[in-house]
Amino acid sequence: QVQLVESGGGLVQAGGSLRLSCAASGSISSINTMGWYRRPPGAQRELVATFTNGGTTDYADSVKGRFAISRNKNMLYLQMNSLKPEDAAVYYCNAVQRFSGSRYWGQGTQVTVSS
Repeated sequence: QVQLVESGGGLVQAGGSLRLSCAASGSISSINTMGWYRRPPGAQRELVATFTNGGTTDYADSVKGRFAISRNKNMLYLQMNSLKPEDAAVYYCNAVQRFSGSRYWGQGTQVTVSS
């Protein structure tokens, strides 16, 4: 089992920055990939960025060059720069276990971007 707790969301003006954090606990050693997803208002959840155990990162086209994902031990971060109103969403931390493929989610943190 893996538990995930996000923090760092809030209200920011367009062009501003926020840093999201995700604290993982439980069977951390079993995690293969961690990532950030988001659910914009009235839309489905979408991938934002992923970080594998090997250090490989991947980003949605819409955030490339503006967002940066990083991981340090049990912490996952998402540095978000040059925020746009369309980045407003509930952001979720995700972890995938290595062998079972089980996926775990945090409770989400709200990001609001004012224009």
